[in-house]
Amino acid sequence: MEPELSFREFKTQQKIMNILHELGIESEKIADTGVVATIKGSAPSPCIALRSDMDGLEVLEEPTELNKDYISRNRGIMHACGHDGHIAIVLGAARLLQEKRENLAGSVRLIFQPAEEQPPGGASRVIEEGGLDGVDAIVGLHVFGDIPAGKIAFKSGRFMASSNLFSIKIIGKGGHHSKPGDCIDPILIASEFISTIDIEVKKRIDTAKYVMGIGKIEGGAQFNRTPDDVSMLGSYRTFDAHDTRTIDDMIKQILDSLMKKYTKDGYEGVPTYELEILHGYPVLVNDEVFTKAAYGVLKNKFLDVDGNAEPIFGAEDFALYLQKVPGIYLSLGTENLLKGIVERNHSNKFDIDEGILITGTNILQTIVLDFMENTGDYIP
Repeated sequence: MEPELSFREFKTQQKIMNILHELGIESEKIADTGVVATIKGSAPSPCIALRSDMDGLEVLEEPTELNKDYISRNRGIMHACGHDGHIAIVLGAARLLQEKRENLAGSVRLIFQPAEEQPPGGASRVIEEGGLDGVDAIVGLHVFGDIPAGKIAFKSGRFMASSNLFSIKIIGKGGHHSKPGDCIDPILIASEFISTIDIEVKKRIDTAKYVMGIGKIEGGAQFNRTPDDVSMLGSYRTFDAHDTRTIDDMIKQILDSLMKKYTKDGYEGVPTYELEILHGYPVLVNDEVFTKAAYGVLKNKFLDVDGNAEPIFGAEDFALYLQKVPGIYLSLGTENLLKGIVERNHSNKFDIDEGILITGTNILQTIVLDFMENTGDYIP
């Protein structure tokens, strides 16, 4: 009921620390608004980490029959992606594992990470500040509204996409529509760029391996005037660094080609463009050995486990942890048609089937306990 935006999770941080204190687990702050703690078993290692994100989204929650008792009290901010559920799941696992700590062969690191929703994200800060120090492996999960409640889905290798943003400003020569010969129309150039990039990328990359789109176009103010410039914002997601570089190069090549095409004698310095490409979260790659071991134990305990799920075009800074230590990121379904829980993540009516919070807790506990007994199967 009290969601907070990225790096503003102060009340969330304090509530998590209070609950951990009640469980007898010492914790400390990390990455400004995050929390890190360790459940100490019989030895410091092996050490496996459980990670939860914490932040909400800038979304005005829509009242429904379901959420009337727990709708957001912070108007305009909402847990529209289920991070409150992730916190509950990791705290639930922490409670169970703390009770078993004397029988644990190693330790369990708890990471409550801020700012997953806001690139460059909080994972990099957690890593920089030592949150992964001494950690041998890591597990994370995410609830999804387009997967049936209780279903566990993941795959070995590339599971979630990279996220990349580009910003383009095309500068032409403004003027009156009655004199098109005196103008270099940036709107025309922008429209040709949009159609061309779509066609050319499809020629080079399988459409199952990327998504791309323009999210904003801005330019002009007068119905009968060619503007001097047009700005565009767009993004693309891929499962492969090579495909990312291919799209990077194609954006530049197409823009260069269009500048030459629309050049006119007597107009020095135009058309031209300004381009900025920001590479966000990298491709999330589940460790093959760890994933195989996790699948083996999960399929024996849970009814609906898909260990070869389709990759997801969503992006997650959990990918940064997996670049440092082996581990797995799982999807956990929360769609329940009978209860009317059908909205997708980031919807202003998004909700969770709370039964899956117990499922999530048991998933994490199951992996941790098996990891402690059979560490060599996970990290040989």
